[in-house]
Amino acid sequence: MPHPVTVTLPGAHVAARIRGALPDAVQSVADGYVVIEPAGAFEAMRLIRDDEILDGKFLVQMCSVDMITRIDVVYHFSSLAQNHIFEVKVPADHERPEVPSISPLWTGAWLQEREIYDLMGVHFPGHPALTRLFLWDAFPGHPLRKDFMSMPGGQKPGLSQFPKQVPGQTGQEFRPKNPGSGV
Repeated sequence: MPHPVTVTLPGAHVAARIRGALPDAVQSVADGYVVIEPAGAFEAMRLIRDDEILDGKFLVQMCSVDMITRIDVVYHFSSLAQNHIFEVKVPADHERPEVPSISPLWTGAWLQEREIYDLMGVHFPGHPALTRLFLWDAFPGHPLRKDFMSMPGGQKPGLSQFPKQVPGQTGQEFRPKNPGSGV
């Protein structure tokens, strides 16, 4: 019977379930999360979804963290049937970050992987349409990375100037002249 209050599964419990089926998939264990080897990440994620105890059928969200020497892709799962939550991390190389796509397993990962690709530069092999989500294709770099402001080749990130920094523009020219009339 599910616990009456949502429980956070300890990393050791999640790791034991994964190691039972995939002995080499777990890289390390912490109290609140499990770190998965990138090479075995897709199969570990499939196990998380299909395992009767973990029952990670609901991918709550995924994000990424720039740890300076690596980039961690972080997955938060919930089991509605078991009433528990848990966290899994997959580390990626900082210079060429790459983590297998889980969008074939969770449709909700499709946009979240595109967001992480756009803002952090993590590639997701196996993603059906990995393109930028928020920024234009020619945008230099990935703005949520800690090294974003020190781009190679003297390139400057983002816009060359903000619209209100153009001489003669105050920002008022973008407001309607007659509020409420649409003009």
